[in-house]
Amino acid sequence: MEKDGERRDRIGIFFGGRSEEHEISLLSAKSVADAIDKQKHEIVPIGISRDGRWFHFDEIPEEICEKACGEPVSVSEACGAIDFAFPVLHGPYGEDGKIQGIFEMMNIPYAGSGVTSSALCMDKAFAKEVFIQNGIPTVDYLLVNRMLIMDDMGLVVRRCMDKLRFPMFVKPANLGSSLGISKVEDRAELITALHLASQYDRRILVEQGVNAREVECAIIGNDSPLASGVGEISATHRFYDYEAKYTDGSGTEIRVPADIKKETVEKIRAYAERAYVALDCAGFARADFLIDRESGEIFLSEFNTIPGCTKYSMFPMLWRERGIPFKEIIERIVRFGYERHHVKNSR
Repeated sequence: MEKDGERRDRIGIFFGGRSEEHEISLLSAKSVADAIDKQKHEIVPIGISRDGRWFHFDEIPEEICEKACGEPVSVSEACGAIDFAFPVLHGPYGEDGKIQGIFEMMNIPYAGSGVTSSALCMDKAFAKEVFIQNGIPTVDYLLVNRMLIMDDMGLVVRRCMDKLRFPMFVKPANLGSSLGISKVEDRAELITALHLASQYDRRILVEQGVNAREVECAIIGNDSPLASGVGEISATHRFYDYEAKYTDGSGTEIRVPADIKKETVEKIRAYAERAYVALDCAGFARADFLIDRESGEIFLSEFNTIPGCTKYSMFPMLWRERGIPFKEIIERIVRFGYERHHVKNSR
């Protein structure tokens, strides 16, 4: 209950959005809303439809539309009704710095990384350059664009095969949740995968495939981040794809903690914290790694500044394994957001 004379701050949970990860965002938003301490905070659900319209809801809905009892609101009305913003928008228009720019202009404290860091992490190719500059290993890759794929597919394929060997992974540079990603074993599959990825983004990343274990590490904090332990994902699909991550969880096995050597865990945690600082992340993030099954070599794959928070998601599982409930993690993320806002406005 509220103490006399004490008002709960209003936390706007932003969800939905224009990206291909719209449905995932709703699932994550429900988990975040459930975890927020209602004695300290009042929840203000703000849904963004696929066409960019904003709605205020009484609770997180199954879908975002007026039929779901959403009240249309303007951007200024939504931002004026809250004290703090908690974006749970995965992918473009939410995880790439765009919504963060709105919060910055409105001078609203918010959860998670800022504009530059969000944009940098969203683009897998730019993020890899930061990894390399900071001595963090990542797999070999080639960046191609949609125009070249359309104009001269033969040239693109030759460049890929000259630099990399099969298997390869083809993925949109600016999309998450395994959307548009393909594992390819030969030239024909490479061509098909390039066409598929180019439907999602104009920048396409082609990575060297590795016979690897897929592991993840969660991070929270601002300038002095804390990394969790490490969890492992084993998929019966060709890789850990969209359906395995977010539908019914079938076809996957998640092990928290991962059954790997202690020194490997510590190296992964150190890489995650180093990358977090180098990318200027804030609040929370998740780092995805590969461990070569033969050599044991570690590769940092990508950074997610708004990681999935569904019941199938690794982020909350990793903290529970450390003995920190998801409710406590959410409270810390809110505190980190307020602290960063205070420091910025105290300059």
